[in-house]
Amino acid sequence: METIAELLRDHVTLEVECIDRLYLNGYMPKVQTGGHLVTLLMEHFGMRIPSPAILGRITQRYVQAIKTFAAEQDIPVVHFKHGERKDDIANALRAERGIQDGVVFIGVAQEKAWAFQAHKRDKTGYVGFEYTRDKPVYVNHYYVYLDDAEFGPGFIKVCSYAPWGLKVCLNGHEWAKRQLERRGVAFESLDNGFLSCADPEALQTLCHALGPQDLERFLARWLERLPMPLDARARDAGYDYALSIKQLEVSLTQVFDRPLRGREFFEEVIRDNLDLGRPDRVQLIFGRRVTKATPGAFRTRVIQDGVHPSLHIEYKHFDLKQYFKENRALRTEGTFKDPKDFGVNKDIRHLPHLYELGRNINRRLLDVQRVSQNCGMSGESIQRVVEPTVAPDGQRTPGLRMGNPRVMALLLALTSFIHLVDGFSNKDLRRLVADLLDTDPAHYTAGHMTYDLRRLRLKGIIARVPGKNRYFLTPYGWKVARFFSRLDARVFRPALTAFTSSETPYPRPLLKALRNVDQQLDRLIHDTFPATKIA
Repeated sequence: METIAELLRDHVTLEVECIDRLYLNGYMPKVQTGGHLVTLLMEHFGMRIPSPAILGRITQRYVQAIKTFAAEQDIPVVHFKHGERKDDIANALRAERGIQDGVVFIGVAQEKAWAFQAHKRDKTGYVGFEYTRDKPVYVNHYYVYLDDAEFGPGFIKVCSYAPWGLKVCLNGHEWAKRQLERRGVAFESLDNGFLSCADPEALQTLCHALGPQDLERFLARWLERLPMPLDARARDAGYDYALSIKQLEVSLTQVFDRPLRGREFFEEVIRDNLDLGRPDRVQLIFGRRVTKATPGAFRTRVIQDGVHPSLHIEYKHFDLKQYFKENRALRTEGTFKDPKDFGVNKDIRHLPHLYELGRNINRRLLDVQRVSQNCGMSGESIQRVVEPTVAPDGQRTPGLRMGNPRVMALLLALTSFIHLVDGFSNKDLRRLVADLLDTDPAHYTAGHMTYDLRRLRLKGIIARVPGKNRYFLTPYGWKVARFFSRLDARVFRPALTAFTSSETPYPRPLLKALRNVDQQLDRLIHDTFPATKIA
């Protein structure tokens, strides 16, 4: 079977990096607090008392406007039932109606929202109202499923209660398809992605170009076309929507020349990481229900027909996964559920930065998978690790002794895929090392970890992020960590267990090989140092 590097080098016919699913929050910056709402009611609507009655009238007007809009445009209105998959209903209606650049249908669902609630307060000479958003309420939301000329399928969900927040769901691959169609570039679809393209370079350039301005134009376009709780006059007065990132998927799709290649890739990845720094989950999704009567062996290492493997790595709210898409393409996909996990604000303006961050994370995972089966090291490199060294600036570094429990736990902890996402801190690595040593973290102190991090850094195994207390493995560090961990896991520990076990006899091939080694060593010693006769 070919290696991971060979599969990715020789059998990929198309490679595309693109924003996949985008889930955005739409909010009015000037209607986010109780004071904001009071200002809206008194200044824009001209009310002397900010009564909640006007909010009820706004909701009623919006609901009636939606019904009128649907009737005039002959748009179906669907009331979602609890537990129904909205995407399944949407896909069926899209196929049935074939709408382009218009509204496919409107869905209604009662869902939780942090809407404003009024509290009556006695003021000097009159009764007033204050507003809070300190607990959720269940209110009607309106899902407008649409087809956009530039973005293709998507939906806008609008809350019918103040502050009238909305959600926007779009897909970057579908946007790229519409742009290719406009330019007359031929392509084949792979679900919402690409199977082939007549001009791969043009496709990749388009995917990189999707930015905040395209999303803002999309929202502005549909705010003009759809009924909204606040009209255009209110938006002109400053009560307009801004966008922020709720969820962002950044994907790398690699199409294989044959489906078999994808299964070979996952077999190699799973096999190569069963006894090292495993991903958080290796998940096998079966295409049928598995019962006691189901024939065949379902094992992690052997991927059989009807099984769809996936690999998951979780970091805070971020999820990095790999799976085999439509039995043709390897999809590596990072999902940002909270950009603040990476010190990034949720504002839509930070979309390009998050996109680059996601691309780098996807690439790091693939780079490690490529080198994982080729982590051989020269004698000089091994010597550099295990013996004391002196850096050019004179700093002396002790060696990392092969077989030392603390050193082996340290190197094994470094092979974890979780470090690919955002590196690691002293605390992150210390917890992993303590677990591998089967000891209380109090016994493996922060001082011990600081000492070990210094050794690793001066040996060139890790590098510190400038201005932060976070570290990444260097390419050399990945080879060192995986080489020593694999050697320990697959050679030394099994061999020592076999040698010292009284219950498990040596396997015959091993006994034969060891006797042959002993004989050859005896012959070499005899030939080099022949016995001398004593007079």
